[in-house]
Amino acid sequence: MATAVQQSRPPPLTATSDPPPIFDGTTRLYISYLCPFAQRAWIARNYKGLQDKIELVPIDLQNRPDWYKEKVYPENKVPSLEHNGKVLGESLDLITYIDANFEGPSLVPTDLPKKEFAEQLISHLDTFIKQLYTSLKEDPIQGASIAFDYFENALGKFDDGPFFLGQFSWVDIAYVPFVERFHLVFSDLFKHDITEGRPKLAVWIEEVNKIDAYTQTRLDPKELVDIYKKRFLPQQ
Repeated sequence: MATAVQQSRPPPLTATSDPPPIFDGTTRLYISYLCPFAQRAWIARNYKGLQDKIELVPIDLQNRPDWYKEKVYPENKVPSLEHNGKVLGESLDLITYIDANFEGPSLVPTDLPKKEFAEQLISHLDTFIKQLYTSLKEDPIQGASIAFDYFENALGKFDDGPFFLGQFSWVDIAYVPFVERFHLVFSDLFKHDITEGRPKLAVWIEEVNKIDAYTQTRLDPKELVDIYKKRFLPQQ
């Protein structure tokens, strides 16, 4: 199993932090270390090998600087990408933008069957995420089983690799931050393994954890579980 070299993470900028020299020609990816949506763009940046070309700028969302909304991104959320004198947002759009506008391994397939299946999987994302978070308010294991059964059934369509489209792609990036979180949360809080009875999901998790571009973005498991305890299970 490949071992990721953990890159140093700059401290998040807060309300008292000065802004970087915005629109000085530097390409910047604004993220939050805790945000699964921002994690998507971060993984794409790493996978393309753009660590030296796209500067990572973490923001503390609980104490975010006013200048971020005023000078960088009026939507005041992450991720956003400062590139060529403009700022773009929305995590899925940023994955495809980074893939199309920077060198490095391709994340979006050109093969028509794979493109069509990718669009189908991406269109299901909101449903998948909603099912997972709703499950925390109901019967967690039963509620999330629909989401993970869909995931299991979607794997294996292509036989050239263990990922959704065979090879690692933007679809895996879109899903992995949420699988990461719920895999840990379900194991810790509910003593349930989401891969039980789902062998393709088990292999997918094993293989994605061999990709440094992803593992370099992972949260500390204890920190993640603590966040979910406080946010979704205040009684525990």
